[in-house]
Parts: sequence; C-alpha cells; structure tokens
Amino acid sequence: MRPVPQSESLSERVERLELPFNEYGVDPYGISKKHLKLALEFFAFLYRNYFRVRCTGVHHIPKKGRGMLVGNHSGGVAVDGMMVLTSTMLEMDPPRLAQGMVERFIHKFPVASLWASRTGQFTGLPEHAVRLLEDDRLLMIFPEGARGTAKLYPDRYSLVDFGTGFIRLALQTRSPIIPFAFLGGGAAIPTVTNAYALGKLLGVPYVPLTPYLLPLPLPVGLEIHYGEPLVFEGTGDEEDHVIQGYVDQVKASIQRLIEDNRAERNLRRARRLLP
Repeated sequence: MRPVPQSESLSERVERLELPFNEYGVDPYGISKKHLKLALEFFAFLYRNYFRVRCTGVHHIPKKGRGMLVGNHSGGVAVDGMMVLTSTMLEMDPPRLAQGMVERFIHKFPVASLWASRTGQFTGLPEHAVRLLEDDRLLMIFPEGARGTAKLYPDRYSLVDFGTGFIRLALQTRSPIIPFAFLGGGAAIPTVTNAYALGKLLGVPYVPLTPYLLPLPLPVGLEIHYGEPLVFEGTGDEEDHVIQGYVDQVKASIQRLIEDNRAERNLRRARRLLP
C-alpha cells in the first residue's frame, strides 16, 4: 500500500471516498459529505494531536468490497469507534468509511442521532448490517456490546463474552473478518465503577465514573492494530456449536493482537524511561 499523501486535506479525503454520492453530496443511506468533513476535522485532531494514535496492519483491510472490522471495546465511551473510523479515513489509500452499528438508545438524543446517521453510523439491526455488506461497505463491529465498554480499569485488556450474530452475518454475506485490537482506551477513560441508576435516569445503559468523576478522556496514547483477515465457509444457518467455534477463533485472534501489542507497548514505554 502506497503512503497516504500528507499534503492531502481532510476535505479531499472525503471527496475521494468511493461512495455513490448524489449532486447534493448525500449517498443512498443519507450519509452526508458536509457532515463527514466537519466530523473528520474534529476526529482527526483527536487522532493526530490529542491521542496520538499509532495504527498498524491497515493493509489487511480490503481497499474495495465488503469487510467486517471486528475488535475489542476499550474505554467507557465510544472513543474506540471514533478512532477506528478515523484510521480508515486517514491511513488507507484510497480512504474508506467504516460504518458502525450504534446502540438504540442514541435515538433518544436527536442531535447525536442525526450526526451518527449522517456519518454512516446506524442502529444495530441485522437488516441494516446485511444491506450495508451486500452493498460492499466496510462494517465496524464490537461483539462485546455495551458490556465491553462497561469494563473497569483493572479489566481493560480482558474480553467479555462475544455475541454470535456477527459470525452468522459474515457467513450469510460472505464477508471477510478483519480482527483488530484497540489499546489505551481503558487508560484514557479509567473507569472505577459504572453508575447504572444514573444511566437509567439519563436514558443510557450506564454512566462510567472515573477517579476524577466525569468520563472525560485523558490525552493517553491510543493504538489500533489490524490483523490478517479471517474467512469462514458456510451459510449462516449452521448449528450453534459450529458458530460458537468460529466466534472462539475470532476472539482468540483479537486476544493475541491485544497481548502481542500490549507487550510491545510496555517495552516502548520501558525504553523511554531508560537513562
């Protein structure tokens, strides 16, 4: 993969997206060039300057055609999703838009819901996911769901149980799975407990609480590491034990990416501390 031109503006990268935008800059799903450009300005600042994201393995993501980016949740809010989306926009050539499946509660917040849909992030319904993949889009999935973002600081590198629907989706649509590890989110938002009662009052599953109370991310270095694609054969109608076996393979691949790159992350830190 040739290097991404550093002189290319963020607006130019949005213009280079290979999506069927109409004369008004809107695609058939309602994704808006205008909203993407504004969002990318903010996300790119976080990616390059605030979190200083380190990204490897982006060449494993297909330049064209359908694909599923499947990784671990890390951090009490959706920092991981934002940074993964930004990585495919900034690190790939040509750029691609990773489209995620957001939680349904987002519709309780009209402004957030509008911006999510205008930037390609839709409610996590199976029919939405199938349609996106059949249209050769790039889908971003966190199989841990809300339980993944609820992990406390000591458990930040662990994986909770994966759902199985993403495997049936991959089989049904014949989509490759590109596993990825997201590191640093648990340190950026060091959750010590989750306020479920407060979350219910606010219309969200929970509110993560940190040592400084509010779940505002710290300027911690984040990392995204993409692994080799996994391709499974089947129709999506297999027995549960077959599907679970495939899920376990994906989970093991993500865990290896976490552990291998966590070790390298710790080694780099130790070297910086050397006199």
